[in-house]
Amino acid sequence: MSNESYSVQLKRETLKRRSRFVLVFAILAIAFCVIVILNINTGNVHISVPKILRIIFLREGDSTELNIIWKIRLPRIIMSAVLGGALSLSGFLLQTFFENPIAGPFMLGISSGAKMVVALVMIYFMQIFASVSSYALIAAAFVGALMSIGFVLLFSRRIRNMATLLVAGIMIGYICSAITDFVVTFAADSDIVNLHNWSKGSFSGMNWNNVQVACIVIGITFVLTFLMAKPISAWQMGESYARSMGLNIKAFCAGLIILASLLAATVTAFAGPISFVGIAVPFLIKRSLNSSQPLVVIPATFLGGAVFCMVSDLIARVAFAPTELNISTVTSIFGAPVVIFMMLRRKRGN
Repeated sequence: MSNESYSVQLKRETLKRRSRFVLVFAILAIAFCVIVILNINTGNVHISVPKILRIIFLREGDSTELNIIWKIRLPRIIMSAVLGGALSLSGFLLQTFFENPIAGPFMLGISSGAKMVVALVMIYFMQIFASVSSYALIAAAFVGALMSIGFVLLFSRRIRNMATLLVAGIMIGYICSAITDFVVTFAADSDIVNLHNWSKGSFSGMNWNNVQVACIVIGITFVLTFLMAKPISAWQMGESYARSMGLNIKAFCAGLIILASLLAATVTAFAGPISFVGIAVPFLIKRSLNSSQPLVVIPATFLGGAVFCMVSDLIARVAFAPTELNISTVTSIFGAPVVIFMMLRRKRGN
């Protein structure tokens, strides 16, 4: 093949790849807009689309409908999008670190560890103070997440088999969940009435203060993650290649763990543990893009996680209304089959 024909073929492949990227992002953006409207429009009180637009952009309309949208539905929608994106991105970082697509915050026990410490802090502070700040909950969840991932890393030094390591992470998660359930059972009083729903996973009860704190923490973490796109790309080529490119392996690995733990901790602090999102969404995004390029996968994973969790939250609210399902129930229904498919695909060696 001549240099000219090779150059033409390369340009075609590049154009095809970019077109695929644009198509995936366009589909995700359209899905995001549609599901936002559906989430605002659907509920015990039906509000038409023209009214929704007028209330959001002009702050005009019936006072009851205005309060429903601005004080209940919008904060919940934004939080489900932001936290869903954060959880998916956390899964992508953990999968990159462990070099295994089945690694995720829930599977490795990180979410359960964060849940345990948050529950203990909430109960302790509720007995002394009237409330607990959002930043305190995030800090508590971060400590719990680091404890869990610390145990997993400790096991990883002795266990080289990734499947066995995942089982160890699952066992850590079960232990943390058992402690949390024990604490919640004996602390069920009027001061922590929402602890039961939170411990099962839920986006209900969000407010604008939660939105502000979550957007600040996750926004900063997202930017830092995006800035690590090139080192992640080098790491994906192998540790030896990354070293040859001058990458500080210890600092890089520590950064991945801290960012992944902070993202998962923020989600757990506000919404409790949410299962399978951190595994299923990164896999689906990479399959859709047909690429693992971090510069593209990172924003796409975040947007995909937002759409996935908003859809799951809508189903949780309306499927058996007025009874609301736990968000993990819905994410498990959609996420577990994806994980099973991943395992079968790896078994076949495809």
